Amino acid sequence: MNTIRKTYALGQAIWLDYIRRSFLTSGDLQELIDQGIAGMTSNPTIFEKAITGSSDYDDDLIRLAGSGSSVDDIYDELTRQDIAMAADLFRPVYDDTDGADGFVSLEVNPLLADDTTSTVGEGLRLFRTLDRPNVMIKVPATPEGIPAIEALIADGVNVNVTLIFSLEQYEEAAHAYIRGLKKRLDGGGQISGIASVASFFVSRVDTVVDERLEEMELEDPQGKTAIANAKLAYARFREIFSGPEWDRLQAEGARVQRPLWASTGTKNPAYPDTLYVDTLIGEHTVNTLPPATLHAFMDHGSPEPTLDRDIESAVGHLEQVRSLGIDMAAVTGTLLEKGVESFSDSFRSLMAGIESKRDQLLRHAEPLLLHLGEDRGLYDQAIRHLRDDRIVARIWDHDHTVWAPSPAEITNRLGWLDSPANMTGVVPQIQDFVAHVREAGYSRVLLLGMGGSSLAPEVFRETFGVADGYPDLTVLDSTDPAAVLWHAESHDPARTLHIVSTKSGTTVETLSLFRFFYNRTADAVGRENAGDHFIAITDPGSPLETMAFEHGFRHTFLNDPNIGGRYSALSYFGLVPAALVGVDIGRLLDNSATLVCNCEPSNCPVAGDNTGARLGAAIGVLAGNRVDKLTLMTSPAIASFGAWLEQLLAESTGKDGKGILPVEGEMPGDPEAYGPDRLFVYLRLNGDDTHDAAAAALEAAGRPVIRINLGDIYDLGGEFFRWEMATAVAGHLMTINPFDQPNVESAKVQARGMLQRFREEGALPEADPALVEDRITVFADRVSADITGTLNGFLDGGEPGAYVSLQAYINPASESASALNELRLAIRDSRRTAVTLGFGPRFLHSTGQLHKGDAGRGLFVQITADDAVDLPIPDAAGSEASSITFGTLKAAQALGDGQALREAGRRVIRFHLAGDPAAGIGRLAEAVR
Repeated sequence: MNTIRKTYALGQAIWLDYIRRSFLTSGDLQELIDQGIAGMTSNPTIFEKAITGSSDYDDDLIRLAGSGSSVDDIYDELTRQDIAMAADLFRPVYDDTDGADGFVSLEVNPLLADDTTSTVGEGLRLFRTLDRPNVMIKVPATPEGIPAIEALIADGVNVNVTLIFSLEQYEEAAHAYIRGLKKRLDGGGQISGIASVASFFVSRVDTVVDERLEEMELEDPQGKTAIANAKLAYARFREIFSGPEWDRLQAEGARVQRPLWASTGTKNPAYPDTLYVDTLIGEHTVNTLPPATLHAFMDHGSPEPTLDRDIESAVGHLEQVRSLGIDMAAVTGTLLEKGVESFSDSFRSLMAGIESKRDQLLRHAEPLLLHLGEDRGLYDQAIRHLRDDRIVARIWDHDHTVWAPSPAEITNRLGWLDSPANMTGVVPQIQDFVAHVREAGYSRVLLLGMGGSSLAPEVFRETFGVADGYPDLTVLDSTDPAAVLWHAESHDPARTLHIVSTKSGTTVETLSLFRFFYNRTADAVGRENAGDHFIAITDPGSPLETMAFEHGFRHTFLNDPNIGGRYSALSYFGLVPAALVGVDIGRLLDNSATLVCNCEPSNCPVAGDNTGARLGAAIGVLAGNRVDKLTLMTSPAIASFGAWLEQLLAESTGKDGKGILPVEGEMPGDPEAYGPDRLFVYLRLNGDDTHDAAAAALEAAGRPVIRINLGDIYDLGGEFFRWEMATAVAGHLMTINPFDQPNVESAKVQARGMLQRFREEGALPEADPALVEDRITVFADRVSADITGTLNGFLDGGEPGAYVSLQAYINPASESASALNELRLAIRDSRRTAVTLGFGPRFLHSTGQLHKGDAGRGLFVQITADDAVDLPIPDAAGSEASSITFGTLKAAQALGDGQALREAGRRVIRFHLAGDPAAGIGRLAEAVR
């Protein structure tokens, strides 16, 4: 017996909180029914994502729009079709259990929540129109909903009472059900065929109470309130549905109104993902699970009778919570109010989504267009393979064999699949934190991080700007001393909140920056107040978590440890910085949820429009055909997305001699400027035509071009997820593991060795110069008589499919960046070669893996310079002692990476610039022939 059937044998039915058309028609739902799923719930949010995030409903939408149907009529028909199909699939369960299970729930319009008469009328209409005995109508347990529940039961309607948070609400719902049964009996009706569940919401209670407990710095009581609340509701259920009064109803065929545990997905990544399932198993109950929680429970759930356990402890815990000044009545009252508001907002969003999708279809606007030319046949084969081998379904099932025979660094790296849904539950917590930051008077936020910790926050700041009344955000991901000094002098430490962001909690650059800025802040506000100016984002149990506690950080956000850094945009790492500058992270996650729906297994990339799988198939197949230089063109407003995508692709695919080289930030050229190894991806924001002509010219020249159309900047929420799924699919087709980074450590090992030698000898190891000219010193294995000959000889040494990587270990100031881009274009246009540009050590955390792990066709041009200033790195926060400087660290990283590249068989040349770096880079650009 699987976990679902074992749970059913214990008296609890497992229902699924999910619905969509292709899920019903593909056989996926039937497969779950065969495994023991006994019912289904739905809500407007689920329907919205299904309708707007897939092509499942497109034919019906076009038909209904053509007939002049209103948005309300379209919604009504589409949802009723789905509910009817689902009810028919569950009908055998209903029959086999003699009407005890096999139910499918449809919600009354949430906008009617405060209107008893209209709720009753709508409930009757839906139930009678659907005309199936195993349909339930969802009605909220609001003051106006309670009498509607009683009336609907009296009329013979099955009712799912929803939005129950408190014991008082639960009792009102139970008694309304009983009154309805009595009224029906008194009217001469039968009650044996009527069913009802009372949906008691669980995890949201912990989200609110835990936040209060955290403010009190009380850790032990956290994560227990919701379970205690549910257990007392279950105890009350057993009291209400027993005794002489109930026995008389039962004798007439009445069934108990089963408690249904809702909102059982875990919101806190520190808690087990099956917490609200394992702890709430008991007789005569239902637990409705979202797909991610269902998967987790089927994989590692513990089906044991737990609802009857530790009732005294539950009572004691709630008494403790009350003694701490937390008013549970106020908590649950607020949750009900917000729940009704959320359901209403979701319904409005659903209506708007239907209208938008209808208009999009009528305009024939496609979100993803593939112009693949002669490679189209290979692509078609690939997506048929994805279908036939169930690759997308296996990805969602966390099946490591999609990529490798071993689960190492795969099964513990797939948390990004569920992050959009999980993070939705903590949006209020993040928003409350941001409100406290604003109240505290902070005007600036300085994020200290590298790679996955810094790139998504940079996208949010550059794309969305700063909302009125919110602090500005700056990202510091450089160890260049001039860059560090500029940030130090441009931020008032007394009004700056510092984000120390690192998954591992050990990133040397991040911790070095932390120690520097902590000392500076302590000097300005006092050691006793310095911690208030810092927060941490890290994994549970990391050294940074301990450090944050020791230094009294204002807050520590513990991320899901099963999310890799480059896949963490839609987690605390990206969303906390985004919220701090005023991004509506709820809307961002809502848009990402649409793409999650689009990328689900039931949306077949062949028969449907799974754009994540289709995009992944295209880039993976072309990379295998040596079209492996993915060149990104973006609307200017979303240009910063390219740096995030660069890390995702380069660090995920550059291994085992294979890789996709992302080329971002390059000015578009004529089709003749590019070699045959280029694939172009055009991310176009609605209303912007900046690169339309360039994209059209490339298509006309027969170059492969992928167009992705975004409605507005909030569609970036979905774009993060689309590219994560695409990268996972591409990794499968390239037969590599897209979640590990086996070559990243090589440069770090070399840099640590350089620093150790510095500590022992007082100097870094340095090779003898091979050439000195115009204040430029060249370090290379082979040189010509001058810089012009040396540079061009190096560039001419590339094999077919080569690329050039410009690696600038200098201050990333605008003058140097402009000069580097001129050098980049000079090389590209002279050799039709892809040229990438990165500032060190930042690029080590984005493209460093690719440089050592791909096919080895890269030509690496290191650019270093004398530091005009240098700054000591404190050996410890609060200490004056310093054994190295930022300049020394940066130099060691440059030398270490160069050595790691040479040991990997790569060709490397280094130009060290004295004087003005921009002038030296200009000299190199002039030398390109």
